[in-house]
Amino acid sequence: MKELRSRLIFSSILIGFIIAFGTVGYMVIEGWNLLDSLYMTIITITTVGYREVHALSSYGIVFTIILLIGGVGIILYVLASGARVILEGELQEVLGRRRLEKKIKELKDHYIICGYGRMGSIVCKELKDKGISFVVIEKNPVPLDDKDILILDGDATSDETLKRAGVERARGLVSVLPTDAENLFVVLSARELNPDLFIVARASDEGAEQKILRAGG
Repeated sequence: MKELRSRLIFSSILIGFIIAFGTVGYMVIEGWNLLDSLYMTIITITTVGYREVHALSSYGIVFTIILLIGGVGIILYVLASGARVILEGELQEVLGRRRLEKKIKELKDHYIICGYGRMGSIVCKELKDKGISFVVIEKNPVPLDDKDILILDGDATSDETLKRAGVERARGLVSVLPTDAENLFVVLSARELNPDLFIVARASDEGAEQKILRAGG
């Protein structure tokens, strides 16, 4: 989403720059007013073929050639970038993320599964078999056995990610991240965001288990 927004902003800046460059150029070189200069710039970079607003001087002709080459190049770049967004599926990806976020916002009394490894996939299967709603938080790309699973790309130790997963509306949370430290951090964050949340977290050793229990897991 951020990359798409950055690309759109950059394209808008390029178009704005070439329009401003042409307008100011005609005002300075030919001494035209703002409207005539802007109009001449637009018809030049869009190559619509209308006649000149006023007769051009030799310097004006050279400037128009430069503006035409630069303007057409920028317009082609912007169009190519737009086509790339569509062809590469970036727009579809953005829409998919919005649909995912909308579905997550509609969840209530659901479970949040932090980590979609071996244990996480087993937990998801059990919850689905029992008809319990859930969403998965996973920061690494993983192949999904079930395309209907709601999986949120993000770091489960982040408060913002937990909020996006609806932790404040959730019934329970299961943290099966790779390390005890990560699981402990998730428990601390989730308990603070939702004091009534039912939490289960994996611990590799007894020391970590006691810390997780004290943290509210």
